[in-house]
Amino acid sequence: MKNILVIGSTGQIGSELTAALRENYGNAHVVAGYIPSAPPTGELRDAGPSAIADVTDAQQLSDIVKEHKIDAIYNLAALLSVVAEQKPKLAWKIGIDGLWNVLEVARENGCAVFTPSSIGSFGPSTPHELTPQDTVQRPLTIYGVSKVTTELLSDYYFHKYGVDTRAVRFPGLISYVTPPGGGTTDYAVDIYYAAVRGEKFVCPIAEGTRMDMMYMPDGLRAAMELMEADPARLKHRNAFNVTAMSFAPENICRAIQKRIPTFEMTYDVDPLKQAIASSWPDSLDDSAAREEWGWQPKFGLATMTRDMIEKLTAKLKPEG
Repeated sequence: MKNILVIGSTGQIGSELTAALRENYGNAHVVAGYIPSAPPTGELRDAGPSAIADVTDAQQLSDIVKEHKIDAIYNLAALLSVVAEQKPKLAWKIGIDGLWNVLEVARENGCAVFTPSSIGSFGPSTPHELTPQDTVQRPLTIYGVSKVTTELLSDYYFHKYGVDTRAVRFPGLISYVTPPGGGTTDYAVDIYYAAVRGEKFVCPIAEGTRMDMMYMPDGLRAAMELMEADPARLKHRNAFNVTAMSFAPENICRAIQKRIPTFEMTYDVDPLKQAIASSWPDSLDDSAAREEWGWQPKFGLATMTRDMIEKLTAKLKPEG
């Protein structure tokens, strides 16, 4: 890759991925695409080029790709799971109509495309333990339906037009940089903020509800390493299971209490979030990613917890 466009560069994943890509490929080679209501600020704005990149505007995308001689697109435009359930029509417009525009622009200009999928692409009829790479995908949410469609449409463009499409199925992503914004797994970010602030945490997910999770640094590596992988090794493309850990709320609570013994957690289950969480896998089998492009996570629950607490303690420390 020489020149990269990140669509959704100011979002939960995009803000950190854009910075990581700039570090790898050079600031001038990574364009931060954004929508007018969420412009880049600070270092994200100042470190490299940026452009308004609305996935619903195909001509706008085409103009950016031509102007900046883009050869790889990271398409992160999507509504998160809980928000998507509240706005299903908008979720489809951004996630699928927008993806169609991205793929068409990529076909016309010879770009590679990364559009992430999710554990949300699975449903209650999917095997929940060590969910296979290739298995039944019958999600009950619009978020999940759009992610399955993303996988299929991306594969279609690869097989029919030769567009180099690749994706991972992200588990819940945990980060100290960008605040959560409407995902089912966001409790696993909120809990660290509460712990560091010395507050009791009220968990919206029921005890015993296991979900796959990943620390954001591993998530960023997964996206970049897959896009750099030798295409001759890829038997799959859209999308690879990737994971780093699987835990329930009580597990993350105990991990935090080892470092902050006074931390307390209670439960007040959110019916919508719980219904979504219960339909998702407990754990993923990511052996295909390990075999085909060498995927290997670096963080587990204990190491992530140590780093999250250290980073958030510094971030939330009062000035002066």
